[in-house]
Amino acid sequence: MSFIDTLRTAFKGDGGARVPLARSFQSPWGWTFENGGAKPPFSYRDSVRHAFLDNPVAQRAVRIVAEGVDGAPVQSDAPDLLALVQATSAGQSLLETLAAHLLLHGNGFVQVARDGSGKPVELFALRPERVSVVPGEDGWPRAYRYKLNDRTLEMPVEDEDGWPCVIHLKSFHPADDHYGAGCLSAAEQAVAIHNASASWNRALLENAARPSGALVYDGGADTSGLTTDQFERLKAELAQAYQGGGNAGRPMLLEGGLKWQSLSLSPADMDFAELKAAAARDIALAFGVPPMLLGMPGDNTYANYREANRALWRLTLLPLAGKILSGLSEGLTPWFPEAKLSVDLDRVPALSEDRERLWKQVSEADFLEPAEKRALLGLDHGATQ
Repeated sequence: MSFIDTLRTAFKGDGGARVPLARSFQSPWGWTFENGGAKPPFSYRDSVRHAFLDNPVAQRAVRIVAEGVDGAPVQSDAPDLLALVQATSAGQSLLETLAAHLLLHGNGFVQVARDGSGKPVELFALRPERVSVVPGEDGWPRAYRYKLNDRTLEMPVEDEDGWPCVIHLKSFHPADDHYGAGCLSAAEQAVAIHNASASWNRALLENAARPSGALVYDGGADTSGLTTDQFERLKAELAQAYQGGGNAGRPMLLEGGLKWQSLSLSPADMDFAELKAAAARDIALAFGVPPMLLGMPGDNTYANYREANRALWRLTLLPLAGKILSGLSEGLTPWFPEAKLSVDLDRVPALSEDRERLWKQVSEADFLEPAEKRALLGLDHGATQ
């Protein structure tokens, strides 16, 4: 056995052959590279534009989660590893970018850049919609293909010496072996409803908040209706005098048996405000953000806001940060074999009350020894009592 094989075995073990993997589900993320460019049922680029760029609720939800993960106090017993993860690359924060990618796309790809000695010097988060998994004969990934326009770069999972080149983080997907499932596809319908509500509201305001309608001819005993000349003259007068935002609100003079009949529902009839608020709540639910933190209508008292902020950290930020940090730690194990990355819970302001309650409960436990109390609080056992 060569030195490289011995080193690889030491890091990975030799547990025998893996079970084969297969693409049992047509993932929406790999559509650019497969099926000859056939139109997919879900377009990530279009959904990002409609949700993150056009929808204020979805954008704010993603920013709250991504910036919260980036601002979490990260700790490690390896200063070099901590500095590598917290450094910016091409102007982007690694943790914030990976959190946004996992939320929107469900996958995060990190390219490990190394210097001449083989030591990692930079971690760069690749655009996930540009990356596809290249499976081997057994279905397990053997490389990652990065495609931009007509340029394609294939990066192996490991180089010839067994060192990882790309770290793949992904959310759970019950029907795909290679790609994770993001929140964006689940929120797509709610985003479409919210955007359509905003467009309809704008069009209504441009029409002086008057619903659409029609001119109905009531000629009484005369059943001949309008003549062609009368009909064309009426259309021209309506287009010239009443069409467009500049003519909104101008009173209409009706004659010759004409009357106005409303054809659409008013905002009150269609419960417009509740419809839009319900869509916004669904968007917040998909991204794991309490609706109260996005300014949704409700009882926004200070106590409720504080509880919502704590729930955001417990249910969304900490699990996502833990997934990212543990994935980076595992991917960088060959260079930092004993180092770990984690969030320092004692430095999270939103959890200060929980920590204070724990300290009080432990300090009042008279049946515990001082060393046991320090162990429960996660303090150093060797410190002076």
